[in-house]
Amino acid sequence: MSHHITIQTANLVRIFQTKNGPVKAVDGVTLQVRHGETYGLIGPDGAGKTTTTRVILGLLRRTAGQSSILGYDSMRDTYQIRERVGYIAQQFSLPPDLTVRENMRFFADIQGVSRRERQARIPELLKFAGLGEFTSRLAGRLSGGMKKKLALACSLIHEPQVVMLDEPTLGVDPVSRREFWDLLGKLRIEKGMTIFICTPYMDEAERCNWVGLIYQGRLIAHDSPDVIKKRVPGRLLEFTPSDFVPARKAITGMEGLLEIQSYGRMLHLFVDSVERRQPEIEALLSAQGISCQGMREIEPRMEEAFISLIRAERKKS
Repeated sequence: MSHHITIQTANLVRIFQTKNGPVKAVDGVTLQVRHGETYGLIGPDGAGKTTTTRVILGLLRRTAGQSSILGYDSMRDTYQIRERVGYIAQQFSLPPDLTVRENMRFFADIQGVSRRERQARIPELLKFAGLGEFTSRLAGRLSGGMKKKLALACSLIHEPQVVMLDEPTLGVDPVSRREFWDLLGKLRIEKGMTIFICTPYMDEAERCNWVGLIYQGRLIAHDSPDVIKKRVPGRLLEFTPSDFVPARKAITGMEGLLEIQSYGRMLHLFVDSVERRQPEIEALLSAQGISCQGMREIEPRMEEAFISLIRAERKKS
């Protein structure tokens, strides 16, 4: 069963008509999400993550191509999809004047969950989300992180087989983000749930089994995080120069340098050979009176791979 495909699209296209003519928000996206995996759709703002998600869910018409969830066609079988899928939209908001428990009941009503099932599930879900002590607190009074957990609990009230989440942790503090991801991990392990998540956070992308990188409506990489990280060119040196701007300028165009990225006051250099280039860089900079603090080779993270792949794509266009 593990190789069973839960979500799939083939050459999916969505064109919006605007004042300035047609815009291709989704441009021939073909992807597959296997049963029980966490699939991360990542990409910069405006890359087409939300539009892709909404077309797969049947909330937006597709212009061309195919899309389905659990074998149900996104356009024809929207009712069957709604019964089996939980969804948290980016602008998802809980009625703030309802308590935590009332919110759960409200979403149970929308999903047509019977009273008997609801009485069993609500306490269980609130406990799962760590909200057991807050049942009578108004949703509007919850912290950002708790709102997200309540939203997740509400989206699970009808026991879906698939959850689709559009940037669910946007603007939430790192601790709450980690707690939210721990809950997602539990759902996957304990319930075998398939999770499809759009995220702008690269550390979250690392936690997915499979990642699709979307840029200008096209899927430019589609693989496990480990494989995507290996697609960056060369090896990676990290250091903090004592004088950032002149250091970056001095190194640019140097032989063997494949790419420069900066992180705050640190420089990340992709080089063809660490052994050869590290002493050259140090010599070049020290000749200009610039010291290199903490120079070391590091493994590329999703963040570096993401920037590198998008830059390569930009050069093509």
